[in-house]
This record gives sequence, structure tokens and C-alpha cells, in this order.
Amino acid sequence: MKTKGGVVKALLRSCGVGHLPDTVLYRRKSPYPKTYDRQYEALLSKRVREIMADSSSPVRQFLDPKKVEVFLSSPSDYGKPWYGQLMAGPQMLAYIIQVNYWMKKWNIALLP
Repeated sequence: MKTKGGVVKALLRSCGVGHLPDTVLYRRKSPYPKTYDRQYEALLSKRVREIMADSSSPVRQFLDPKKVEVFLSSPSDYGKPWYGQLMAGPQMLAYIIQVNYWMKKWNIALLP
């Protein structure tokens, strides 16, 4: 199904016939762009440290503060994704920030 007739994602592409231009429909798959900006990573690190220092941060219940600090203090390793192909260190920090925000916004808490 994924490569019928040698065409990658043939079923999905066939659904788009008549709805999308052929240049879009049959273009090669390209990965999401990866950007490694040291300033962005520094901002993320600062925010995660703030979250970890705030005893009311709900995401803290899932994290080991010592391990988080070791991670934040270690040199960046962009070659080892923690999830998928593109999720390296900065994306993990952003994920922690987003989960904390979500938990606060919707008042999510674990029962004791």
C-alpha cells in the first residue's frame, strides 16, 4: 500500500488527485527543517531551570531534578535524538516546557 507501483505513499497521493497540483502531489518527501540556534537553546535551558525551581510546577513530579540539571549542564548532543529522527536536546527542553504549560492551563494533577 505504501509503495504501490513504486510510488511512495501511493494511497495517500491517489486521494489528492484532482485536489492538488501534480507538482505538490508527487514531490519528494523532505524532512522537517532542523535548526540549532544556541540562543534558542539557552532560552529553553533558562526556562526549564525556572520550572524546576518552582515547587508549584506540575511537571516536576515526573522529573528527577538532579538528572535535569546534569542534562542542562552537559554539552549539547544534536546527534542523539530522544524521539524520532529530529527530536534532539532543545526539542526535549521545549517539550518539558509545553507539558508544564498544558498541566497548569488545564489544572492537571496526579492523585496521591
